[in-house]
Amino acid sequence: MAAIRRGLPHFAVGTVVKGFGRGSKELGIPTANFPEHVVEHLPEEVTTGIYYGWAKVDNGPTYKMVMSIGWNPYYSNKKKSMETHIMHVFKEDFYGSELKVVMLGYIRPEKNFVSLDELITAIRSDIAESDKQLSLPEYQTFKNHPFFSGKSGPHCNGASENGIENGIVTNGISNGYEDSKNLCNGTTESNGHSS
Repeated sequence: MAAIRRGLPHFAVGTVVKGFGRGSKELGIPTANFPEHVVEHLPEEVTTGIYYGWAKVDNGPTYKMVMSIGWNPYYSNKKKSMETHIMHVFKEDFYGSELKVVMLGYIRPEKNFVSLDELITAIRSDIAESDKQLSLPEYQTFKNHPFFSGKSGPHCNGASENGIENGIVTNGISNGYEDSKNLCNGTTESNGHSS
């Protein structure tokens, strides 16, 4: 059962990077991964667990998605990740593409599983719940949110406060964190120089 969560909706945008390579190969459920600095700038309210929302790759259509945020206890990951399963079959990989997501609801906390089959069953249940929730009118409206049609700032990745600033997806602003306004691809720009 989906739950209302503080910190939502949360908008994030970043370049798709290579993940652990398990989604397609072991699970049959491919995922798109955000770079580390996007994960590191999640607000405190957006805790680990399974979320649902909408996703868009580059200038393509907006699709339903389910996202896992955390360390994936079954695999004992050392780094926290944001893995997005987009509910669409893509013909090829899209590493290096821009991924925009809006997280709208929370399904459950992350947990460990005794077997790979149990993990796959849980993921399929999460996908079904996401599909059901995103069919509701209050979530359908986000499919066409200006965030998805706004132009992203050059070379910027991160989270956007309310998704839009002056008609441009600001990417570097992380839901009110003033110190991240200049965050671009993990570097802070000052006087035109990256540090």
